[in-house]
Amino acid sequence: MKTIKYQILTLGFFSLMALISSCGSGETTNTEAANADSLTSTNKKVRTVEIISMQPQLFNNYVEVQGKVDADENVSVNAEIPGSVSKVNVRLGDEVKAGQVLAELDSKVLQQGMAELQNALELANTLFEKQKNLWDQQIGTEVQFLGAKNQKESLENKLASLQEQLRMSKIISPINGVVDAVDIKLGQSTMPGLPAVRVVNMKSLKVKGEVGESYLAKVKTGNDVIIIFPDMMDTIRTKISYAAKVISPLNRTFTATVNLDGKKEYHPNMIAVMKIIDYANPKAFIVPVGAIQKAQEGNFIFISENNKVKKVKVIVGRTYNGNAEILEGLKEGDQFISKGYQELNEGDAVKF
Repeated sequence: MKTIKYQILTLGFFSLMALISSCGSGETTNTEAANADSLTSTNKKVRTVEIISMQPQLFNNYVEVQGKVDADENVSVNAEIPGSVSKVNVRLGDEVKAGQVLAELDSKVLQQGMAELQNALELANTLFEKQKNLWDQQIGTEVQFLGAKNQKESLENKLASLQEQLRMSKIISPINGVVDAVDIKLGQSTMPGLPAVRVVNMKSLKVKGEVGESYLAKVKTGNDVIIIFPDMMDTIRTKISYAAKVISPLNRTFTATVNLDGKKEYHPNMIAVMKIIDYANPKAFIVPVGAIQKAQEGNFIFISENNKVKKVKVIVGRTYNGNAEILEGLKEGDQFISKGYQELNEGDAVKF
C-alpha cells in the first residue's frame, strides 16, 4: 500500500514539472513572436528612398529632324561641245580656282581654221584700209568701199565664232574648290551632259533638314540648334542660318539651314541630326516623367518633409527625353523623392 502511494506521488511530481516547463516555454515563444511582429511593423513604416533637392535649372525642348550636309558649290563640269579628250590637267584632290582649265578637247581642226581665217582677215583689213583711203579722197565707188568693209567684218565674225568654239573645247572650273571626281580619260570621247570633272567647294558646306509645317511658328532663323554627326561622333552648337518661308506642297515641310564653318572635314550628303531648340525655361523644376503619378484630382508627386511622405499636386509643362517641366507645385529646396516612390503612401516614414 505504501509503495502504490509513493508511485502516485512520484508520477504527480513529474507531471507538475512538465506542466510548469510547458507553460514557461509558451511564454518565451509568444514574447519572441510579439517582438518579431513589432520589428516587422517598424520596417514596413520606414522606407529607404532617394531624394533630390529641387533647384531651378534650364529646361530645353527640342524639335529633332534628320538632315544632311549639302554643298551649295558642288558642280559637275561637262564639256560644252562634243569631242575627244586631248588633255586632263587635274587629278583627284587637286585644289583649283575659278576659271582654271581642267581638261581640253582635241582642237587641231579649229586652230587650223583660225589660222587660215587670221590670214584672210589680215588681207581683208589691208584691202579695207586702202579702199577707205581712196573713198576718203572720193576715189572709187561706194560699192567697192562697202564690199571691202563687209568682207572684213564677215571674217571677223567667223574668227570670233571659232574662238568661242575653241573656248568651249576647254572644260573650265566655274568655282574655287577641290577636284572630287574625274570621269574622263585621255582619248575618250565626250559630249555635253556627260559627267567630266566634279569640283566641290568644301568651305561652303551647310546642313539642311526638313521641318514639319506644324513647327513653322516655333522654328525661326537664329534659333539655337545642336547638330550631331553620328558617323564622326561629333556635336556642334550653333544657330539656324535660315528658316525657309515656303512650305513644300509634297510633304508639308520647310527647310532649316545651318552654315558650317569649314574647319572640320565634313562631307556632302553626310547624315546629321538637328536638335532645334523651340522652347527654353531657364528657371524650371525638372523631374522624371515616371515619377509623376495621376489621380482623380490631377497629377502629383511625393516629397519628403520632416522624413515623412507628402503628396504634392503639380502642374506639368513640357516633357522631353524622359524629363518633365513642373510649372506649379514645387519650390526651391523641396526634397523630391526620385527613387523608391512606387509603393509610398502619404504620411509614411522615410529615410535616405
